[in-house]
Amino acid sequence: MGERQHRLVDVNGVRLHVVEEGEGPLVILVHGFPELWYSWRFQMPVIAGAGYRVVAIDQRGYGRSSKFWDPDAYRIHPLVADLVGLVAALGEKQAILIGHDWGAPVVWTAAWLHPEVFTGVMGMSVPFAGRGLIGLPGNPFGERSPHEVHLALSGPDQDFYQVYFSTLGPIITEIERDLRGWVRDLTWTASGAALSGAGIDFDAGDPIELIRGSAFCIPPGARMCERFMSPDKMPAWFTEEDLDVYADALECGGLSGPLSFYRNLENGWNDLAPMQGKPMTVPAMFLGGEYDVGTWWGREALARVSEVIPNWLGARIVKGSGHWVQQEYPEETNAAVLEFLRALR
Repeated sequence: MGERQHRLVDVNGVRLHVVEEGEGPLVILVHGFPELWYSWRFQMPVIAGAGYRVVAIDQRGYGRSSKFWDPDAYRIHPLVADLVGLVAALGEKQAILIGHDWGAPVVWTAAWLHPEVFTGVMGMSVPFAGRGLIGLPGNPFGERSPHEVHLALSGPDQDFYQVYFSTLGPIITEIERDLRGWVRDLTWTASGAALSGAGIDFDAGDPIELIRGSAFCIPPGARMCERFMSPDKMPAWFTEEDLDVYADALECGGLSGPLSFYRNLENGWNDLAPMQGKPMTVPAMFLGGEYDVGTWWGREALARVSEVIPNWLGARIVKGSGHWVQQEYPEETNAAVLEFLRALR
């Protein structure tokens, strides 16, 4: 199987930090916010052991990969181009994609736009949402613009977190006051243990009211972290040492790149307008958590997925898991990943 190797790859003038293990067909793993290649630490040896060349990346703006001053560098097409170019830079012609959180809309879109390069795609936590990128209640496939949907979700007296993040202003001030504590508490707040322990029931009551009362809506002058929960002690899947990896990378690389992904949601909706109504032809599977807010927001997209993905391999929901499914429940995630890979053979 070989040892895990770190290296920097030039992809059309973009520096991508890649971590590689194993030999065989290429599988690319794409992380989300606010993480790194490291979020796949439990999956890499299992995928490599199954006979694949697995490569986990730091997306642009993160870790050791390139940082750009222009927020337009984080629009969806450049993010997709990184994956297409990476396949060629690694000496391959095709690859299988797996993405989590913001990595999910990137891999969904890459497979949607480039079925000649990507032979299978698995999204975690965020279902395929077409030009909308991130499915939200009442907007499964980007039928309405993100701006319109964000306002409908938050109401006129708050900002939806995606809007708050996109300002590149107060959110950075908030995080920089205690970056390590912010990442710790965000991670815990979105976990299955925290949400189940708080008695959250996504099926109870009005979903809009639940969203408006959560940490994902921010009143004027408030901070997102004021609605976070803090762990009494770090869980086994997210230790102090794990937190060090993420916090150190963000302290060194800054936040404007990662947050610019959110700044470009409206641009992505406009950029992908020519794809509206076109199916995803690549075989696809989804994995989410029982208490995953991204999965909850995307329920309508999952219910209607056969309308847009004819080669649908199914959805798997991990009981008890929150948003960080591949870290919270690595064994269940690994089983689903291997099932997905077997289905592509």
